[in-house]
Amino acid sequence: MTKLLHIAASPRGAASESLRIADAFLAAYVAAHPDHEVETWDLWDGSLPAFGPDAAHAKMAVFGGAEPAGAQAVAWAAARRAFERFDGAERLLFSVPMWNAGIPYVLKQFIDVVSQPGLVFGVDPHTGYEPLFAGRGKQATVVYTSAVYGPRLGPAFGRDFQSTYFDDWLRWTGLTDVSAIRFHPTLTGDRAAEDAAALARARDVAKTF
Repeated sequence: MTKLLHIAASPRGAASESLRIADAFLAAYVAAHPDHEVETWDLWDGSLPAFGPDAAHAKMAVFGGAEPAGAQAVAWAAARRAFERFDGAERLLFSVPMWNAGIPYVLKQFIDVVSQPGLVFGVDPHTGYEPLFAGRGKQATVVYTSAVYGPRLGPAFGRDFQSTYFDDWLRWTGLTDVSAIRFHPTLTGDRAAEDAAALARARDVAKTF
């Protein structure tokens, strides 16, 4: 059975614009694919493990061809479980609000937890990184939202390190079949028009996702 995993990076619940648009996407997706499984992973629910000293030492041990032991093995097992939950879906939906020109720190924590050698990437000393999701048929959709920043505004209203960073990470993993849904109403923009466009795109993308 095809599975869609919604990875939610906003802690704002019903007040979140990214989650509201993601909900519209999911409703259209379920209507178009009633036989698919859908799961939401709220990154704020406490299930995402920390990636501290033990996990970092474990990662370097794996890099060196060793097997983590003791507390490092426990931390490595937690990171692997998070990766397996991520890897268990063929379709990925990310809801990503802009925080201080970038992404919420919990989403960066997710990236640091799942981006492990032998799982998401390999490294060749001559050719560089090998994206291990490449060629596996996975697809991703990202909902990008912001309140002040807008792509047609100048730098006084912020810069976009949100989508530039996250898009680069997706492609680094090998996820190249990526669709974006954007909602940037700004402080003085036409909010109703921006909202209608974002919701329409969300529903259109979902139907063929």
